[in-house]
Amino acid sequence: MARSLGQQPYFADRLARQDAGHGILLVAWDGDGVAVGDVYIWLAPAEEPELRTHLPGVALLTHLEVVAGRRNRGIGTELLWAAEERLLAAGHEQVALGVGLDNPDAQRLYRRRGYAEWPYGQVPTTKVVYHPNGGHETQPELCRIFVRKLS
Repeated sequence: MARSLGQQPYFADRLARQDAGHGILLVAWDGDGVAVGDVYIWLAPAEEPELRTHLPGVALLTHLEVVAGRRNRGIGTELLWAAEERLLAAGHEQVALGVGLDNPDAQRLYRRRGYAEWPYGQVPTTKVVYHPNGGHETQPELCRIFVRKLS
């Protein structure tokens, strides 16, 4: 997984969180067994106080990504659908996610899937940037929050 998607520290963290029952990592694989995308379902309380206040207990979708060269082929949509189906089956009524202001393509994808921007404004979050050498750094990021009813 980390071989094709990189970000080994990210996947180690998300798999440890998954083992602790705090989330679910979903990975898209191609016919050759190569990971081509992923999304993490965050089930722990949100890190951002605004989300904890306005969406207490709501699952969050984080880090939806598809490798370059495989985008615009429906992989991101399939990952999104799989995450939503998993949440609906587990009894969740809605899901939320944050999108950086500089990512209009993702915003269009979520709107097409029935997500609506919440009425509480943009939220300051932290983005983790993973480097090819295995290192990473955190950067502030302002996000639009999108919410979708699952039922």
